[in-house]
Amino acid sequence: MTSSKIEIPGEVKSDPAALMASLQLMPSPVQNPEIKYTKIFINNEWQDSVSGKVFPVYNPATGEQICEVQEADKVDVDKAVQAARLAFSFGSVWRRMDASERGRLLSKLADLVERDSVYLATIESLNSGKPFLPTLFVDLQGTIKTLRYFAGYADKIHGQSIPMDGEYLTFTRYEPIGVCGQIIPWNFPLVMTAWKLGPALACGNTVVLKPAEQTPLTCLYIAALSKEAGFPPGVINILPGFGPTAGAAIASHMGIDKVAFTGSTKVGKLIQEVAGKSNLKRVTLELGGKNPNIIFADADLNLAVEEAHQGVFFNAGQCCTAGSRIYVEEPIYEEFVQRSVERAKRRIVGSPFDPMTEQGPQVSREQQNRVLEFIQSGISEGATLECGGKALDVKGFFIEPTVFSNVRDDMRIAREEIFGPVQQIMKFKTIEEVIERANNTEYGLAAAVFTKDINKAITISTAMRAGTVWINCFNALSTQCPFGGYKMSGNGRELGECGLKEYSEVKTITVKMVAKNS
Repeated sequence: MTSSKIEIPGEVKSDPAALMASLQLMPSPVQNPEIKYTKIFINNEWQDSVSGKVFPVYNPATGEQICEVQEADKVDVDKAVQAARLAFSFGSVWRRMDASERGRLLSKLADLVERDSVYLATIESLNSGKPFLPTLFVDLQGTIKTLRYFAGYADKIHGQSIPMDGEYLTFTRYEPIGVCGQIIPWNFPLVMTAWKLGPALACGNTVVLKPAEQTPLTCLYIAALSKEAGFPPGVINILPGFGPTAGAAIASHMGIDKVAFTGSTKVGKLIQEVAGKSNLKRVTLELGGKNPNIIFADADLNLAVEEAHQGVFFNAGQCCTAGSRIYVEEPIYEEFVQRSVERAKRRIVGSPFDPMTEQGPQVSREQQNRVLEFIQSGISEGATLECGGKALDVKGFFIEPTVFSNVRDDMRIAREEIFGPVQQIMKFKTIEEVIERANNTEYGLAAAVFTKDINKAITISTAMRAGTVWINCFNALSTQCPFGGYKMSGNGRELGECGLKEYSEVKTITVKMVAKNS
């Protein structure tokens, strides 16, 4: 996932006829796609839940049920952990496999995802409400690139020789941690599956992964592709289910050596607590954000308005990186608000399968109601509602693109993560003031600054207490770059070389020598 902007190929996209002609050349979603996999995937086999329970999965664009999926709980987690431990046991096929072969399997999985990318994008859009074309060109490409990146790293994870004092030969090894529990969110199901599987498998771990109950379908399809790619039984296990049951069982399981979670800070704190109380398993957390986007008066205003718009409204605002606290320097504040409102009003909200759609629905009725409640709180606390603010009067869980001005830092919409299409625009006067205000949050995931002054850009980027800072861009994420947060936005890093270290243990081996020579 490298950008929130989708460029449609072609020279004259502003001409309606040319635009429609170019859209005719775009890939089309699969019509009436078959939902092929709805069971639990353990030991390379499809299984019903031990309890016999199932749960419904919905299309958020219509509110209609797509299918029912087997519901894993603690007993199913126990089975999956047993399979994963056997696959990781000393002398197993997986443990004895060459690192380059692990890389080949990951690369094969990427090839299969690429082969079936139109189908996967269709199911992702159906299940999550994401517009089809951005899903195909952003999410699928991000998934494929992530798997290929870590495939290439599989045989390049190596230690060092150390010139230890005395008559010794000392070296280090990077070894897999063991069985890794992974819990992913509903906002980027495919991308998050790749972010979790890629580094874990490249390092030689085995995995028990729980997709979000709202969006399990593409993750289950990836399970089928992993078997086709040739991963040995027990290496990858996918268990659809709910957080309080399957998720809690993963976090507390004594047979799991590490847990990685992407989701809310509230749940992340619970997982860290449970992991510590069980077997002190390793923990990686990628949690919430309330990310500042700072716009100076000398910025390219056209660029800043569009990037700020995409930074908030991409994926219907359902992004942990959403730039939802926009600080605009006083001299350009009114113009920035005016242009932002005009842009929000032009945003096309509709069916995920309409190629003109920019914004689909929220993922669920619960999420829609949560966002609408935040909007009402902004109105009640005195912010100026410039546009939007309501649910669309159609089937599905749609919300109008919403812009607030005259927002104070103490308002709830300026403090809490909304996870919806709501833009808050605030005013600042000095660089010292905006640094203090931007950092005055419990979160520290991302930040951005727009300016033509390199001194301002560097000052802001070094002052921000955040894991990622963008200068004159937003949501510029890539597999090669580490991603994670400060403060209550999480622990550890995903992606890049740093992401591999989260799935490795370092072992020091020292050999007594008869005589040492330099």
